[in-house]
Amino acid sequence: MNTFGRIFRVTITGESHGNSIAVVVDGCPAGIRLEKEDFFEDLKRRKPGRKGTTKRVEDDYPFIESGVFNGYTTGAPILIRFENRDVKSKHYKEIESLPRPSHSDFVTYKKYRGFNDFRGGGHFSGRLTAGIVAAGVIAKKIIKPIDVNARIVSVGGQNDYQDIVEKIAKEGDSIGGIVECVCENVVVGLGEPFFDSVESVISHLIFSIPGIKGIEFGAGFKCAEMRGSEYNDEIVDIDGKTATNNSGGINGGITNGNPIVFRVAVRPTATIFKPQKTVNLKTGKQETLMIKGRHDSCIALRMPVIVEAMTAIALADLKILSLNDKVF
Repeated sequence: MNTFGRIFRVTITGESHGNSIAVVVDGCPAGIRLEKEDFFEDLKRRKPGRKGTTKRVEDDYPFIESGVFNGYTTGAPILIRFENRDVKSKHYKEIESLPRPSHSDFVTYKKYRGFNDFRGGGHFSGRLTAGIVAAGVIAKKIIKPIDVNARIVSVGGQNDYQDIVEKIAKEGDSIGGIVECVCENVVVGLGEPFFDSVESVISHLIFSIPGIKGIEFGAGFKCAEMRGSEYNDEIVDIDGKTATNNSGGINGGITNGNPIVFRVAVRPTATIFKPQKTVNLKTGKQETLMIKGRHDSCIALRMPVIVEAMTAIALADLKILSLNDKVF
């Protein structure tokens, strides 16, 4: 549903064009230093502004409503709210009956029998990732000294991608990209196999991000072309350091002390400014749809900090679970 975590639990709520969105973080230990300023840097990284991103700009000011007192977490659930102010719902009136191809419009209309809030994608909008980023800020504090960093590897298959992003935006089209995440200073022993392996938990959260369509750890799909003598990571010392890291820092679903490395595939934004064929949900007839509004031409540009947040949330829950095993 809308909650993830066994102990460190994250719940998101709200819609893209509602009054506000919010995140509730439960299971956070008491005594962690936390102030509103701690959220500013990562929230700024998620904001649009570069060419190829939406012109919708929200303040993203984090209203901390509970769970923090005198600058420290209290152990109670932390509620952080973000107001929605820069909304233009009139742009979405047409898609009430004309679902955007490859968007959630059609499936949510069917699943919720037309009661879904379709404005801006409603509860399925990337707008809700502001709350995820906020939860990630808290999670990053919990998992220290683990350091999580994500970056754009390529857009449209190109490493130097600014020109192609601008070109695609001018054409009214969209384009996808690849984001790589590396977690360093990882201890040996995180992960709760069988079904809560590190890959399983991270992948569960990563695929919850709107627009993610693939993930690979370490050598990833290239391992299918390799021999065991090429793929196997030879162990160098008693701490588990390996000569290579084709396994992406994970063996048997458990961290081996080497950096966790994975890459994700970000799809092209579904909403584009080109004519597309769709079906009118009221008449059942096919029509041509021309989208209006403000949308990202490349959502991959804003994805790294969201990937970091989801990864930190996964590791925070696994760390707290591992405390009984004295991993830390």
